[in-house]
Amino acid sequence: MKYYIIAGEASGDLHGSNLMSSLKKKDVNAQFRFWGGDKMLSEGGHLVTHYRNMAFMGFLEVVKNLRTILGFLKTCKKDILAYQPDVLVLIDYPGFNLRMAKWAKNQGIKVVYYITPQVWAWHKSRVYDLGKYTDKLLVILPFEADFFKKYGFESVYVGHPLLDAIEKFEPNDDFLSNINKSKPIISLLPGSRKQEISVMLPIMLEAIQKSEMTVIIAGASAIEPDFYQQIISKYSLNTTVHLIKDRTYDILSFADFALVSSGTATLETALFSVPQIVCYKGNAISYLIAKQLVDLKYISLVNLIADKEIVKELIQNDLTKENILPQLDILQKNKSAIKNGYDELKVMLGNKGASDRAASEIYQLLTT
Repeated sequence: MKYYIIAGEASGDLHGSNLMSSLKKKDVNAQFRFWGGDKMLSEGGHLVTHYRNMAFMGFLEVVKNLRTILGFLKTCKKDILAYQPDVLVLIDYPGFNLRMAKWAKNQGIKVVYYITPQVWAWHKSRVYDLGKYTDKLLVILPFEADFFKKYGFESVYVGHPLLDAIEKFEPNDDFLSNINKSKPIISLLPGSRKQEISVMLPIMLEAIQKSEMTVIIAGASAIEPDFYQQIISKYSLNTTVHLIKDRTYDILSFADFALVSSGTATLETALFSVPQIVCYKGNAISYLIAKQLVDLKYISLVNLIADKEIVKELIQNDLTKENILPQLDILQKNKSAIKNGYDELKVMLGNKGASDRAASEIYQLLTT
């Protein structure tokens, strides 16, 4: 079978790679063409466009780059028609992928949406597009299947693929050879896009510049080290800052605490049982628009899934050095309670095997 997969972010690249691995077990003749990243490329197939070129975050940023995005859509449609896949698999990335779903369905191509957009949080009207323009919806959060059912659409809950990714991960502490292990380690996860890193990392560094802890920045694979170093060089720190690229899971395996940019990384940090402060600050106009549209008590996946505050969230104007510092003290005092909350969260997420279940659903769609 020929599979065309679109993932537009680092997390989608991770989940896409695991899905490809599972599909190859089901379909020995599987062929892949995709938009994604290095992890998907390691599974074989042809990478059309790297997600680093598609990393636009926020309403204003999308408007500014609209011509580029429309160019990507045009290129993608042309490429799909030339490839003639048996199925189009869309992974999250709703602004782009919902448009591709509608177009592909009208072309008579089977469409599977894996890791559906968070329509339960905002743009609930998108539920109807998801139901109308897909052949199968594969959801990863416990409450999502019931949400879609309320609107008359069937979906399949496959579980969260992060459980698979972390289950098969084997930590390697070789990177600790040049790091002071006698002090607690605080990891900084400022995001995977230059746009968010340039906002998050300076605030994180300001907050910990007098800290005695060992500081490790989890660098994204798609971002060059010089970009980080230019930011780091602006701060006079009490301790050496270690930049380690593309080894976030290794870092989280040994970290004692973390400052984490909101997104999938908050859930990854929780699954590694690292007490964290969730950080988010975006373009002011984009944030105001989002605030009007989003109907949620929390921003982090950790708190959203648990439906209570397990970790502290510092959002927009609340994300300052002055607010992070006292929260770091609270973090150290409350680490046992936070880890207990993480244990409850893991139970709610269910069993591993999401990638295999998703692959089975996709293969079944193509063979029955």
